[in-house]
Amino acid sequence: MTAVGRRFTEAELQVFFLLASQVVRYRADSLAPLHDEDVADAAAAMAGTLEAASQGLVAHLTGANTVSEGLRRAFDEMVAVLGQQGGPSVAPLAASVLRGLAQGARALHVATPGDPVAFLTLLRRIMPLPAAEDPPEARSPIILP
Repeated sequence: MTAVGRRFTEAELQVFFLLASQVVRYRADSLAPLHDEDVADAAAAMAGTLEAASQGLVAHLTGANTVSEGLRRAFDEMVAVLGQQGGPSVAPLAASVLRGLAQGARALHVATPGDPVAFLTLLRRIMPLPAAEDPPEARSPIILP
């Protein structure tokens, strides 16, 4: 797999799949579903926070709305787990992967303006949830069975 003229390292691929799994598993409120813009915003905010920390700055960037902030928190939890297992070298790697996720989500959103979930659809095709984790069909609370 190549990106912008270079091959991903094994570590980058592992981090990508772990962070992308957070996107696929994330369940936003049904009133405000997750869109590509939210993924891009959450990934960019988390990457900015990690990049600032790598330079010794304390910055806590947040998502622009509740949906993107919820996903950013999921990224934060995953990066914390990765940091405990892989040490401080994981943060710059995760920041780079998160920047790539943000760029990918934005690029696909621009390429498919009528589809607000084109990037999410692509990720879900690449990384389908196991049958046990598939969310049940949404039912209206108004209609009783």
